[in-house]
Parts: sequence; structure tokens; C-alpha cells
Amino acid sequence: MRERVYRALSDRLGAEEVFKSSESIPPGADFAEVLVNQAAECKLMCVLIGPEWLDARNEDGVRLLDRDHDWVRREIATALRAGNRVVPVLLGDATMLPGPSELPVEIAELGRLQCLRVPETHLPDGLEQLGDALTALLTGAATDSATGPGPGTTPAGEPGPPTTMTAHVSGGGSAYQAARDQTINLT
Repeated sequence: MRERVYRALSDRLGAEEVFKSSESIPPGADFAEVLVNQAAECKLMCVLIGPEWLDARNEDGVRLLDRDHDWVRREIATALRAGNRVVPVLLGDATMLPGPSELPVEIAELGRLQCLRVPETHLPDGLEQLGDALTALLTGAATDSATGPGPGTTPAGEPGPPTTMTAHVSGGGSAYQAARDQTINLT
């Protein structure tokens, strides 16, 4: 799915606008320097989270995100420290956004950010909706949560009418998928 997302975003935004290390770093370039610079200077970072992302482990059983030299964690932490917009993108129908306590402290904020979902069961539509959402964010058409009221609030910041969400139960009731870009946190 990562490759499908990359191709869809490259087609939509232009390949020169989408950074992917295996495609974007030229041979002979300092890999570490390019990654850190890209993470620090990007307008928007999509963190693609699949069903195994949080618990991926190396051959010694150490969770990849917990390693000091893990590039995924370093890139996310760099973008967050720089104040860049970071968007978790959940890949698949049942992938859940990790909670802040499940993540290394440097990237715990990721677990509090509003996510987007690319459902596997409706992949073409999901890729188009992802492209629409990212295009709106990049062109400034979307309301920034820091400067305006969020969903379910009025301009004065008062609670507005409730947002209608449709939850689909899959896997015997153990996983939930919210409609479009909304999540349901299980308690």
C-alpha cells in the first residue's frame, strides 16, 4: 500500500513534490543529511501507518521505533520539532492510530494528531480522498486547528451540533473504522 500511496500522490502533486528516500535521494548523496533536512523543511509529512507499524521488530526482538538510530522515529521527531504539519495516514481498514503512551516520547505527539485513512476495501476512493485532503492542506484551503475552530464547534468555539459518524465493525467487533478522516478511540 505504501507504493500505491506514493504513486497516487506523485501523480496528483507531481513527483518532484513528493519525497521518498528510495526515489528522491540521488546516488552519492549523504543519506542522513538529506533525510534530516527534508524532515525539517517539509511543508507536510505523511506518516504512513500500517497494521504492523507500531510493533515491527528487528531480529533481536527490539521494536524498531525504540532503537536510537531508527530513521522513521528521527524523521517524525525532526518534523514535529520544526513545527511542520505531520499527518498520520492509517493504511488499511482496521489500522488504529497508536496512543501517545505507545510511542517513544520524542514522537508521542503523533498519537494525538488527527489522522486520515486509506481503506484497503475502497482503495481508489481512499487514495483520491487522501490526495484531496493533502492538496487542501498544502494550498492552505483547510482550516488549521491552531487558528480556527475544529469540527463540531461554532466560530465562537462553543460546541456545535454533534458530528455524525458511521462506525463499521470488523473482525468480530475488535476493530473499528470511522467514516473518512475521523477516528474512534476505544476506551
